[in-house]
Amino acid sequence: MVGQSEWSDYFPECGGTSQSPVEVVTSQTKYDPSLTPLTPLGYGQHGNKPFSLYNNGHTAVIELPDWMSLGGLPWLFSAVQMHLHWGSGGPKIGGSEHIINGQSAEAELHIVHYNSELYPNMSVAMTQRDGLAVLGILIVTGDETNPAFNNIINYLSRIRHANQKVYIPAFDVQSLLPNDLGRYYRYNGSLTTPPCYQSVIWTLFHERVEISKAQLLRMETLLYSSEAGNPDRMLLQDNYRSTQPLNHRMVFASFTGESGKELSSGEVTAIVIGVMCGCVGLAVIVRFIVKTVRMKEPEKAKEKQQEMVLNCTSQAEKKEERSSPQTEP
Repeated sequence: MVGQSEWSDYFPECGGTSQSPVEVVTSQTKYDPSLTPLTPLGYGQHGNKPFSLYNNGHTAVIELPDWMSLGGLPWLFSAVQMHLHWGSGGPKIGGSEHIINGQSAEAELHIVHYNSELYPNMSVAMTQRDGLAVLGILIVTGDETNPAFNNIINYLSRIRHANQKVYIPAFDVQSLLPNDLGRYYRYNGSLTTPPCYQSVIWTLFHERVEISKAQLLRMETLLYSSEAGNPDRMLLQDNYRSTQPLNHRMVFASFTGESGKELSSGEVTAIVIGVMCGCVGLAVIVRFIVKTVRMKEPEKAKEKQQEMVLNCTSQAEKKEERSSPQTEP
């Protein structure tokens, strides 16, 4: 089996300057207001025709009907297939191809489309710079089972070996997507497997989707990269490509503001310390003001008492003057 470091020896484009996946550093992305929410078209209109699910030795692939497409891009892109990438379990989190701020997810779903406005089919489109559009959905584990992903995972046991294929009931593909389709990252890149054509408009959603740990475990342990009957059976694991240099490319973001930034632990600590210092400073100022007011209160009371004494004395003198006898000249 050829390792990733040797791909470019057999597939020259794998050594290109616009390869995928990449690490997205949110502080280095550029906000692009023209990036509107994507519009999945026909994702839920699966009809009665089943989907085909097969093990190609690298991943589990679900073929999609051509009436599913993607709006919100410069051209109309028709759906072709979707597939998954995952790790091998253990204490280290890893399995996703894309990384955001140094954090990888446990798995990643890719939904592949080709430019059906300009090209007749996937084979032609994948060799053109604007030929493909791929949605990247990062998958993390949580406590709850994700029923949408069971539409795939429940049938993996039927394609355990390479080149096995089965038909599965059609389902709503949009149920696999995150709820927020408006916040995403966009860049130009490549296929993440040979021949690594640099023909992909990538859309990586900011919001992750969750599956249960049990669902992830089945994904990581059910499939083999070898054919049935092969005595040297190998589990299909760690089928993700390492991140590639960004080089001259810019990653654009469809959103802006602190709500879209991933904060590091150091940034969170700095914010907490800043807030605490601010609160302490405010408390000191309030204490000083209260102390000053209390010191001035006795002085004001004394002044008021003196003023009352003077007023009483003045009134008494005036009364005495009115009561004394008057003399004629």
